[in-house]
Order: sequence, then structure tokens, then C-alpha cells
Amino acid sequence: MGKVIAVASGKGGTGKTATVAAVASCLAALGHKTLCIDFDVGLRNLDISLGMAEYSVADFSDILSGAISPELAISEHPEIQNLYFLAAPPFLRPEDVDELAVSQLLDKLRESFDFILIDAPAGIGPGFRLAAKNADTALVVAVSDLASIRDGQRAMEQLRQLGVSEIRLVVNRVRPKDLRRLKTTIDDAIDRIGARLIGIVPDDETVYLAANTQTPLVLYAPSKAAHRFLDIARRLAGEDVPLNTRRL
Repeated sequence: MGKVIAVASGKGGTGKTATVAAVASCLAALGHKTLCIDFDVGLRNLDISLGMAEYSVADFSDILSGAISPELAISEHPEIQNLYFLAAPPFLRPEDVDELAVSQLLDKLRESFDFILIDAPAGIGPGFRLAAKNADTALVVAVSDLASIRDGQRAMEQLRQLGVSEIRLVVNRVRPKDLRRLKTTIDDAIDRIGARLIGIVPDDETVYLAANTQTPLVLYAPSKAAHRFLDIARRLAGEDVPLNTRRL
């Protein structure tokens, strides 16, 4: 059975969606059949980060309504083997999504995929809660400022209350000069919430350039950020990959 991973953030602007696209691409490159699902109803952007804006013709509401089968609604990536995508509906309100039907759909999809990554909406609203209720694991993405880490802590607390026991922290867009200060902040978050750090990703211009050309990071160019996302994917897949918090 596949593993469902909700990727969340306490607020917008952390690079959460880019993280979903990068980690999913890396999991697929490692040979794991991986599905990305956009849960950000009405504000969907994951298709752009994956370079699949022109390939997605259906969304998960079409499956829930019975209009189309999952096999026809899910799009296969044109360049990355083992990578698949299911879009969010553009107009449906998050509170109008049938939670039971979503849970049943995810249970069915677990049988066909090794990993299912859910791009949850930023914040802790209905879409966040829906993703959390169906997740085996959660990744919380924060950037390196104190406010973002605190917002991430609140998201982690909500995830814990919603029954997610395995929570991992990704600190994104980190500059080398921030590492020493950041370590104390991360240690405090880990002590308070019990979430483990799974990766620190450097602030890397390549990430922005790839996004602007609608190209997955792993296809755009070799970069430090791409290597860190690969390390995160390997850890999610169960590999023992050392985590260095002193050097990017």
C-alpha cells in the first residue's frame, strides 16, 4: 500500500508547492511510482511547478462526481517516468468537498502508487484539515525567519491534533549566514512539537528560474537545492542519509 504524505505550511510564501514538485520528481527518479495531488482548491499552482499545466484536463472533483475514472483523470508526466499528477478543481470551495469520498479515493489510489504527495493549502483551513485527516506523514515547510518557524509550529500542532503522528520539518530558502542562528530556532521547534528535521534547502536562484520556465527543478539544471530535495526524497523512502545542519 502506498504512503500518503501531506505537505503543509503555516503561511504562504514558503515554497511549499515547489517543494512538493521537487520531492515528488526525486521520488519518481528513484524509481518510486509517485502521484502529486493538488488540494489547493481554487488557487491551484502545482501543475505549473511540475510543468504540466497543458497536460491536465480533469481534476479530482470529476472523479468524486463519477464523471471520469481515476485512470483517465490522472496525468502522466511527459518527461519524468513514474511521476503522475491530479489537479484540484478550480472553482469548488474547500468546505464543499466530500471528505468521505476523498478518503475513499485516496484508499483506492494507495493500491496503485508507492507515494502520494498532497499539496495542502497554506494555513490551517478546511483544505489543510482534509489533507491531514488522510495523511500517514506530513512535511511542514517553513523558511528561515522566526515568524515562519512559529507558523510552522502551529501547523505541526494542528497536524498532531488531527491524528498525524509522523511529522517532519523542511526549512527552505536558507542562506549560509543564517545557519547558526537557525539551528537554535529549529531545535526549539523540535523540542516543543516533537517533529524531526528532514531537510534544509538553500536559497537557490535555480529554483526561481525553473519555476518561471515551468520546468521541474530536477530537469532544469544541477543545483544545491536539487541535491537537498533528493536527500529529502531518499529519507522519505527509508534510506539512511546523514543530515548536516552546519553546512548547506
